[in-house]
Amino acid sequence: MFDALKNLFPGLGISSSGGLSDTALQSRWQRLEAAGRELELFIPAGSEPIAGVVLFLHGHGEVLLSGNPVFTRLFQQHRLVAVCPSGRRSWWLDVVCEEFDPVMTPQQWLVQSLVPWIEQTLQVQPPRIALLGVSMGGQGVLQLAYRYALKFPVVAAISPAVDFHQLYGAGIPLDGMFPDAEAARQATVVLNLHPLQWPRYQYFCCDPADVEWYDGAARLGMKLSSSGILHERDLLITAGGHAWSYFNRMAEPAIEHVVRGLAGVAAGV
Repeated sequence: MFDALKNLFPGLGISSSGGLSDTALQSRWQRLEAAGRELELFIPAGSEPIAGVVLFLHGHGEVLLSGNPVFTRLFQQHRLVAVCPSGRRSWWLDVVCEEFDPVMTPQQWLVQSLVPWIEQTLQVQPPRIALLGVSMGGQGVLQLAYRYALKFPVVAAISPAVDFHQLYGAGIPLDGMFPDAEAARQATVVLNLHPLQWPRYQYFCCDPADVEWYDGAARLGMKLSSSGILHERDLLITAGGHAWSYFNRMAEPAIEHVVRGLAGVAAGV
């Protein structure tokens, strides 16, 4: 994979990473078009082997990570390539969202178009592609991991908007994706768990001060526990509610979980 990255992005100057400032690290982000959509790509500096690829799904505010020094430093520290596609306000579901695409669902695009691009371009195949997301993207990575547990056994969700159906009727694209709030509720992750097929390394967290999404995360945790599904969760740490102050605070434990999961996958554990 290292040779593939050097050949694909010769201008990045993949060399020693010692002493790089946040500005220098953030300059390593590239914006490009892949699989028909825009995305941001981060490749760590240095010649050490790459630990894996992280597929990051953004929230409803469509904020990617090229301007975020916290996540960028962690990707560099742990030798992770980060792929951050733009999914608009699609909720990353297996349901057509006109704002995303009039025919292909966001989940279909991820599995059928983006993952093959990662395989071909970065020469990394599942299960060495870990999933990471915040808010809307947090529930999106859980949806993807629960549906394709063998392909994506490593997943970390920060402040996942599990009960997204409660936003139905707010005048956002979600209204056009479902006929009513109940139909949207039926598509939530809590109602689509498979007791015999789940990602081996799953982690999620939510701030107790997150008034919109905490209850859904807590309910997900209870259902996983009652079903005997192994997982890690943190529903205790507080750092500003549903905001980037909390997302950044939980970036380190989330990415450390990803690193442990990828190591477990590599070891066949």
